Amino acid sequence: MLRLISSVHSTLEGLRPKALRLLRATDGATAIEYGLIAAGIAVAIIAAVFALGTDLQNFFTGISKQMQTKMP
Repeated sequence: MLRLISSVHSTLEGLRPKALRLLRATDGATAIEYGLIAAGIAVAIIAAVFALGTDLQNFFTGISKQMQTKMP
């Protein structure tokens, strides 16, 4: 039983420095910040598409019709 307790204790002591490094790491925070920025840009693009969607569709439909009338 003492051998089991000693083994568990040494394993936990080996994990302690790794856990402390993980808690101090800032790489994950940077990744989350970039993810939030990308999500904000995506929301802005979606809002612009919804706001201008009909106008853009009419614009390209007009161009398509003009190209069809100019083609022989």
